[in-house]
Amino acid sequence: MIYLIGGPPKCGKTTLAKTLSKSLGIPWVSTDTLQCVIKPYMNKKTISKKFPTNYQRGNNNDEKYSKFSSKEIIKAYQQQAKTIYEAVNMFTVCELTDGNDFIIEGYHIEPELASELNLKYPEKIKSIFLVKFDKIKFVRDIKKSSTPNDWIIARTNKDETYQKIANMICEYGNFLKKESEKYGFKVLNMDNDFDNQIKEARDYLTTA
Repeated sequence: MIYLIGGPPKCGKTTLAKTLSKSLGIPWVSTDTLQCVIKPYMNKKTISKKFPTNYQRGNNNDEKYSKFSSKEIIKAYQQQAKTIYEAVNMFTVCELTDGNDFIIEGYHIEPELASELNLKYPEKIKSIFLVKFDKIKFVRDIKKSSTPNDWIIARTNKDETYQKIANMICEYGNFLKKESEKYGFKVLNMDNDFDNQIKEARDYLTTA
């Protein structure tokens, strides 16, 4: 079985992957890792179009979110998701061919991709999407984050930027919720009772 975990940044995907990995005793990989693996082999002339998030980065989040709108940043995430589709596909093929169970998590996992993989490998794929919609709570919680090298805290100085990041993540969540409902995938709102939501997601994925 391949377990796919998608959603915007900072919504609990990695926490769920680690929890599921420990529960099932199987490995997991982040799509960020797959992106890093394939990036050196991409055409250098088109790499900025294939990986636009990297070129929006700027010196910090304050600069990035003053220059680009939520819509532009989400579009960049979506483009990178499309860029590594084949990497996720081939990784899935290899693991299923070898008879391995594996967890793949990351924002690159979008409902359309999960649906295509379901069609190719029926009954071999289980998917879930984690989202957040409470912008005020997101900002409050992220400032308390104990995640090592948290990219939001490390690269954000202005309070207004935290709000812009929250807006982007919630807008991205709205898109993924609509797409998930379109394809019939389970979506969990991670705004409240985070630990129990992680347990619910784990139970959902591990129930036959």
